[in-house]
Amino acid sequence: MRVGILTGGGDCQGLNAAIAGAARSLMHEYNAEIIAIEEGFLGLIERRTRKLSLHDVNHILDKGGTVIGTCNRASPFNFKGQDVSGAVAEYYRELGLDGIIAMGGDGSMTLCYEMSKLGMNFVGVPKTIDNDIAETDRTFGFDSAVNVAAEAIDRLRTTAQSHKRVMILETMGRYAGWIALHAGVSGGADVILIPEFPYQLDEVVKAIEQQAAQQSYTIIVVAEGARPVDGQISIRKHNISDSPDPVRLGGIGNFLQQQLEACVDYEIRTTVLGHVQRGGSPSAYDRLIATNVGCYAAALVAAKNYGKMVTVHNNHLSSVPLEAVAHNVRGVPKDDMTLVSALAMGVCLGDPELKIPLETLHDDTLIMG
Repeated sequence: MRVGILTGGGDCQGLNAAIAGAARSLMHEYNAEIIAIEEGFLGLIERRTRKLSLHDVNHILDKGGTVIGTCNRASPFNFKGQDVSGAVAEYYRELGLDGIIAMGGDGSMTLCYEMSKLGMNFVGVPKTIDNDIAETDRTFGFDSAVNVAAEAIDRLRTTAQSHKRVMILETMGRYAGWIALHAGVSGGADVILIPEFPYQLDEVVKAIEQQAAQQSYTIIVVAEGARPVDGQISIRKHNISDSPDPVRLGGIGNFLQQQLEACVDYEIRTTVLGHVQRGGSPSAYDRLIATNVGCYAAALVAAKNYGKMVTVHNNHLSSVPLEAVAHNVRGVPKDDMTLVSALAMGVCLGDPELKIPLETLHDDTLIMG
């Protein structure tokens, strides 16, 4: 067997563990030759590949980033204004690959699905700190990112308490609020604003006034894709034409600060975590889940079960067609257990209509998220 591995989109913790899981199991069980495709789909476009040895993938699971590189601006269907998908498919055939294990987010999974129509065999491995890929309960990288954000909240609390400030923490997450929600609950935030439920400014102001009376400071966690009810998503860069995701979000933290400064008489500071959420060593949980999905992807390739993405459901590994994942994003649903817990504890979500009775906590259909 000759199997390619690529990592596409933004980097995240756990990618090297997934590479090691897939490569080592293919080498050990099937004596396969593993071809690293450098910098994701850009390596296919620019014909940059190399053979991986066992030495290359040993003892890398604790390292952040990806040892084979990645790129989130290399769509074969629109590379520097041209459709080079046909040339990419031809290079795939020249390499003599049985298939490619592609590790990426929803943009990469969409590219895999579209390129599979040209005769390329893909098995997808879901990775993203955003945890927003459809058809799977969890992606590796998410736990590590939440840990970073939760620690940031812990640190912001001590300075907020000392100065009696309102502290705003802006997290990543794109159009889904998983990082902000989980980090906010883990860190004991007073206000959590996420894209799925546009916020009303007066609700946030009310929460700040309540916290001022009780503890003299307020911690607000806002996802980069959050927006006010009557406003737009904050965007820092438009029209990145050669990327599967042509828009870069960011700036909602500072925008919210400006909104609040016109309404409350408290000192407000904003911290944008940015790419620190992606960096560093993966958590033990992310190392395990990444290793598991990597090995499972290798088994799918060995069985020639292509056109699938590995999924995690109820702590079990399975797979779904790439078609079910392509052009799709998984947001936070109203029955998510962490969301329900936040509401039950009185955390402000910015939406007065978002009220779940406490008895809902006894419902056995709630989703852990």
